[in-house]
Amino acid sequence: MIAPDEPFLHAIPKRWIPREMTIAPVLDHAEPRGFIERRYALLINPFYPKDANASFGKHVLTPTLALSSFVATTPARWRVEYWDENLLEGRPPFQPLPHVVGITVHLTFARRAFELADWYRARGSKVIFGGLHVLSSPDECAPHADALALGDGVQLWPRILRDVEWDSLQPRYVATYENDYCDDPSPRRSILPRRSFLTTTSLIATRGCHNRCGFCYLATDGLRMPYRMRHPQQVVDEFKADDQPYAVFIDNNLGSRRDYLHQLCAALRPLNKIWSAAVTIDVTDDPSLIRNMALAGCTGVFIGFESLSDDNLADSHKKTPKTSDYARRVRILHDYGIQVNGSFVLGFDHDRKDVFARTAEWIEENRLECSTFHILTPYPATPLFRQMEEQGRILHRDWTLYDTGHAVFQPKHMSPEELEQGYAWIYQRLFSHASIWRRRPEDWQAIPLYIAMSYLYKRSNRFWHLLIKHHLVNPVWKPLVEMTRWRHVHYRRRLAQREMAVGAPGQVVSAGV
Repeated sequence: MIAPDEPFLHAIPKRWIPREMTIAPVLDHAEPRGFIERRYALLINPFYPKDANASFGKHVLTPTLALSSFVATTPARWRVEYWDENLLEGRPPFQPLPHVVGITVHLTFARRAFELADWYRARGSKVIFGGLHVLSSPDECAPHADALALGDGVQLWPRILRDVEWDSLQPRYVATYENDYCDDPSPRRSILPRRSFLTTTSLIATRGCHNRCGFCYLATDGLRMPYRMRHPQQVVDEFKADDQPYAVFIDNNLGSRRDYLHQLCAALRPLNKIWSAAVTIDVTDDPSLIRNMALAGCTGVFIGFESLSDDNLADSHKKTPKTSDYARRVRILHDYGIQVNGSFVLGFDHDRKDVFARTAEWIEENRLECSTFHILTPYPATPLFRQMEEQGRILHRDWTLYDTGHAVFQPKHMSPEELEQGYAWIYQRLFSHASIWRRRPEDWQAIPLYIAMSYLYKRSNRFWHLLIKHHLVNPVWKPLVEMTRWRHVHYRRRLAQREMAVGAPGQVVSAGV
C-alpha cells in the first residue's frame, strides 16, 4: 500500500530535458524580404515545449491529420510543403518565401504561432490561422493573421486559396462540422516524413463524442461537432493504402456508436494488421464488441477514466459507469488481449492530497500497461473556465502554461505547488522499474515485449531525443511493432478457433501480447 503522504515526503528531482525541446527555433528578424513563390503553400505545426515528466515519444507516435487533410484539398496547381517544428529540424523554410502560410493554432503554442505569423507576414506571405484556439479566441488571433478559418478547415481551405489567387481574401471564413463526413477526401500522407513517426497511419473513422465534459475542448463555446461516421470501407482503404502494420485511430471516442464499431471491426478483420483507439470504458457493456475488436486487430485502447471519484465525474457531466466497476471492465479488455492506457485528470474539486497515491495504487493493482496524467486545466471558452473565473480561481492567462502539466488555477484542497508536485511524483512512480514490473502481464509469454516497449517508451527520453532528431523513430520501433502484429495475428487465430470449437463466444484464451 502506498502511503497517502508519500508524494510529499521529498522534493521531486527535475527530469533531464534538452534545450531544443523547451525553446523554439530562433527566427532571424534581420532576414530581408526575399522572393515569394506564387502558388506555394507552407503548412506549419508550431513548436511547443515538452514535459520532462512524460515520455517524449508521445509527440511522435502519429502525425496530426489536420494538415495532411488540407493538402488533400489543395488544387493541383499549388505546391504544398509540410513542416512540423517538433521534429527538431529547426525553423520552417523561407527560401523561397511561400505565397500562403497555413498555421494550426492551439492554446499552448498560440504564442509561437503568432511569432511565426508575424515573421512571414512582415516579408509578404499571406498567413491563414485554423485550429481550436482560433475558434475559442478569434479576437486574440486576428491581429496576427490575414484570415481566420473558423470551423471545418477541410471545407474552407480550397476557397481560401482561390481567394488568395484572386486577391480577394476575406478576414474570416466559417464552416460547420455538419457535412456528410464520407465526402471528406482521404489525407495525403505522402507529404509526411515517414521515418519521423511510429506510424503515419493516423486514421479517423468518426467525429464528435456522446460526452460533453465541462473540462474538455469539445465543450468550447461555438464548437458544435455532431457525431459523424465514415463508411468502414473508406477507413479500410486508407489503412491499406498507407502500407503500415499499425494504425492509430485519433477519434475522440471510436465507441460512441457500438453498432458502427461492430461494422468497422468486421471490415478491418481481414487486413491482419493491428491498431489502437480511444474509447470510453462503457464500451465493455458489450463483451462481444470487445471480442470483435480483438479479432479485428485492436491491441490497445486509450481510456479517459479521468478520476476514481464518482463525485468528480458527476461534476464534470461525464456519462460513465461507477468507478467501483472500473476494475472489472479493465479485466474484460485484458482478457481479450487489449492493453489499456488510462488517462487521469488530477486536481478536481473532490481531490485531496491522497489522490496521487490512491490513483497510482489502483493503476498498479489493475496492471494498466500505460497511464497518462493531466493537471486539470480550464481551457478558455469552456464551462470549467467560466466557473473558475467566476470563483476567482484562475491564477493567470499565460496560455503557454495551459499544457496540463502546470497548475493554472487554485485547487480546493491543496496548493498549486502541491498539485504540481503530486503530478511529477505519479509520473516518476509509474515510470519506475518497480512499477513497470508490478504491472507486467499475467501471461509470461507477453512479458518480453511489454518490458521492451515500456522501457523504450517510458524510460528512454535521452534516447527519444536522438531518435526524433535523426529521423529514426520508425526504423527503431518497427521491429517491435511487427513482432506485436505477428503475435496478435496468431492470438486471433487461436481465439477464433477456440470459439468455433465451443460454439459460442465468451471463452477467452490469453493473447500473450
